[in-house]
Amino acid sequence: MSRVAIVTGGASGIGRATAELLTSAGVQVAVVDRHGDVPVDVSDAASVARGVEDVRRTLGPVDILVNAAGIPAGGPLDGERYVEVWEQTLAVNLTGAMLMVRACLDDLARSGTGRIVNVASTEALSATPLTSPYSVSKHGLLGFTRSLAVDLGGRGVTANCVCPGPTLTGMTEGIPPAAREKFAQRRVPVGRYGRPEEVAYVIVALTAVEASFVNGAVIAVDGGMTARGG
Repeated sequence: MSRVAIVTGGASGIGRATAELLTSAGVQVAVVDRHGDVPVDVSDAASVARGVEDVRRTLGPVDILVNAAGIPAGGPLDGERYVEVWEQTLAVNLTGAMLMVRACLDDLARSGTGRIVNVASTEALSATPLTSPYSVSKHGLLGFTRSLAVDLGGRGVTANCVCPGPTLTGMTEGIPPAAREKFAQRRVPVGRYGRPEEVAYVIVALTAVEASFVNGAVIAVDGGMTARGG
């Protein structure tokens, strides 16, 4: 019997690439997204509960949860809309992951091989100017992942965190190509932006039943950017 996965934010970018790669590996995948197979607002507990129940009813108990839903946000601390942006960003990027884990927890623990992969960012490992709502949400997601690893490891549920660096997704498509190339040549040792499929490869590897001793790991998929520093 094939395993069942939920991928939030799976309608585009890294989430979509992950859903496609899991499907090619024989996993039954439900794309949970505002525009996905199962329309869900991850920041709303009732919407999450309905969405997970729908997946459970149509595909079966959930074995894998990939929290890839996220929104970019930033601005000056004294900006007029800063508090609103802060609350919305944490609601989607951090609280949304928590709500999804809670909704799937019984399923994930039932077989002793449940897998949670949270998709953070290299912003969880450092910070750049004027991105504090986003950076804080991703730092929080990393901390949440480690707490899950400690709390759930004894039940056979692993939790790991993947931190993508600059990647060619909807979040970065608005950056002019020349600016992307300049940044990559200056900051990324491999000299380019990553592709969603390259991040998805690592995410899917962490969902394998055989990856049972990888728990609480934080893996940067960034072409060596964080290793380079500066």
